[in-house]
Amino acid sequence: MSDPNTTLPNCPQCDSEYTYEDGVLLICPTCAHEWTATEPEEAEDNATRDANGNVLENGDAVVVIKDLKYNGGVVKVGTKVKNIRIVDGDHDIDCKIDGIGAMSLKSEFVKKA
Repeated sequence: MSDPNTTLPNCPQCDSEYTYEDGVLLICPTCAHEWTATEPEEAEDNATRDANGNVLENGDAVVVIKDLKYNGGVVKVGTKVKNIRIVDGDHDIDCKIDGIGAMSLKSEFVKKA
């Protein structure tokens, strides 16, 4: 257990002050968010991250983790997308998918290959 004189940080998700330690994790009982004390706060980090929290950069290859419907059909789970470009906006990845063409994707639906 940690020193009772040290204060734990508020939850980065809901700003609750009732966080507690469980091993190396800090846990918020209000919203059930778990994080490590060394984990950077996401609010300060402007990096684009995949579904697993890995930082994505221009030129990376990613794999689609969910069937994604669009006007002309479906991008299937497991589709590998090479040479992505990070952009600002709701759909934060621009790419070209073989057999489909140019498309914008949300980073939450891909994982780094």
